[in-house]
Amino acid sequence: MAARRKSSSIPAKPPQISEPNEAPKPKASSADDPPLRPPKLGLIVPASALFFIPYFGFLYFYYDIEPSLRRSIAINAAMSLAGFVVVVRMIPVAAKYVSRRSLFGYDINKKGTPQGSIKVPESLGIVIGIVYLVIAIVFQHFNFTSDSNWLVEYNAALASICFMLLLGFVDDVLDIPWRIKLVLPSFAALPLLMAYAGHTTIIIPKPLIPYVGVAVLDLGWIYKLYMGLLAVFCTNAINIHAGLNGLEVGQTVVISAAILIHNLMQIGASGDPEFQQAHAFSIYLVQPLLTTSLALLSFNWYPSSVFVGDTYTYFAGMAMAVVGILGHFSETLLLFFLPQVLNFLYSCPQV
Repeated sequence: MAARRKSSSIPAKPPQISEPNEAPKPKASSADDPPLRPPKLGLIVPASALFFIPYFGFLYFYYDIEPSLRRSIAINAAMSLAGFVVVVRMIPVAAKYVSRRSLFGYDINKKGTPQGSIKVPESLGIVIGIVYLVIAIVFQHFNFTSDSNWLVEYNAALASICFMLLLGFVDDVLDIPWRIKLVLPSFAALPLLMAYAGHTTIIIPKPLIPYVGVAVLDLGWIYKLYMGLLAVFCTNAINIHAGLNGLEVGQTVVISAAILIHNLMQIGASGDPEFQQAHAFSIYLVQPLLTTSLALLSFNWYPSSVFVGDTYTYFAGMAMAVVGILGHFSETLLLFFLPQVLNFLYSCPQV
């Protein structure tokens, strides 16, 4: 033990007892956080190249697309690529913060193995949502003017996506019951439905025209109700497939790639400027969704380093519902969601 000082006539401060052999107490720092596996870029980058090389080949060489439209798509693609890099950098940082706030989980599919006891940071979809919204908002500067006809619908789409991102994060924190989860997308879709100025008609198949009496049927408010239900379906369709490493993000990547190819084909096959702008509008919103999701997939692929949470599934589902509605191909979108539609029909008796 350390020796005490001798007393003297001069008043002195109380002696301090030091214990030099005592180890300092560990501070709560990043050293206590579980280590995050590096992103699987060796898998994601080559797989992405297999899609983007033909995609840009169609954009620049195969289809005769107006130069100004091609330029806008290229600017959006460059910003989306920057978003990929930002997400890869931000996820390890955000993972530390959510872990400190006890937003983590355990992989139940690895229960009984050493990996099953590792804390996996959750709700990392918030990073993708923030980066996506920043890209989409900044892109307005390069493509839209203050009197653009598409600006109102574009901002309404971003409002719906942002609303759904917030509700998804609230669900991750508060664990909202399923009966309430089914209703949340209805509120998030309100800005989109109020700003929608497109057609409300459907084309009747030729065999049914004699029975219906018209070739094109205007549904009016019923069509808007259908669009609201589509938003509810898309968000919950992505969410219901959660549970396996990479499944939520993987299906979003596949559907987003299909949407991009569909839009590019429609632009190349049509000479109507308004029709082309509708599908280009969809491309502007899907390209950043695809690249940021690929960055997240590099961490979420098996074995998963992070969990995406309901934050991502709600955000991704609403983003794809928005592009289908405002791109005027909501019926085709359901074909891309065919596995989810079949799963919904199979699950109806259980619900």
